Amino acid sequence: MHCYPDRRSALLAGAAVAAGALTAACGTATAPKAPASAAATPTAAGPAPAAAAPGPRRFAGQPVEIGHGSRDRPRIALTFHGNGDPATGRAVLAEAERAGARVTVLAIGTWLDEHPDMARRVLDGGHELGNHTQRHLAINSMPEEEAYAEITGCAQRLRRLTGSIGTWFRPSQTQYATPLVQELAQRAGYPHVLSYDVDSLDFTSPGAAAVIRNVTGTIHAGSVVSLHFGYADTVDAMPPLLEELARRQLRAVTTTELLTP
Repeated sequence: MHCYPDRRSALLAGAAVAAGALTAACGTATAPKAPASAAATPTAAGPAPAAAAPGPRRFAGQPVEIGHGSRDRPRIALTFHGNGDPATGRAVLAEAERAGARVTVLAIGTWLDEHPDMARRVLDGGHELGNHTQRHLAINSMPEEEAYAEITGCAQRLRRLTGSIGTWFRPSQTQYATPLVQELAQRAGYPHVLSYDVDSLDFTSPGAAAVIRNVTGTIHAGSVVSLHFGYADTVDAMPPLLEELARRQLRAVTTTELLTP
């Protein structure tokens, strides 16, 4: 049961019929001490924290770096680099949800620092959230210690905001990770590195029609598509793109769903 902002008023209003229930749910300054079994009940300090978001999984039979899923099932994964104006991110998520699609967002750590509410927005929409490094630099060319800090820096922010380090790690400014970056990602807790086999090139702002052509011209069952928050072309492309995927009977699911037998 949710607590009212003015808990005293709520208690007075419902005292005749539900005083005991409200006291159990919200607590009061004069209530008797809760038993040990009720330690997780929300109190005056605020509601209990949300359950931790899903963390990484190891997929048997899959390589360390994954670029696509099974070609035998009519599913694809739309993956978005989480950066830029959060309004465009919210618009993309709204369009996906309107079509019944679920997506994967790989967030940049500095973006989460500036817009921490976006982590919960992604998860609350039924999507999944992962790690796209802390500062989105050219990670393949970094020294080992610096590259590892890029991975763990974003992982720490994800854990603080969601309770887990996210479901996936994708390297920054590259489609493929070097063997060293793959090893560092595994050390940080990610069994796999997430690549892709379809590049929308939406970050070049080619226009919505070009984004759609770039995706639909090369997509197949099992494809992982690279897209971005922060670009108006991507928002404009979403409704017709999702319609075309539905016409081809390709269902947009999270990357975890794509790879789950």
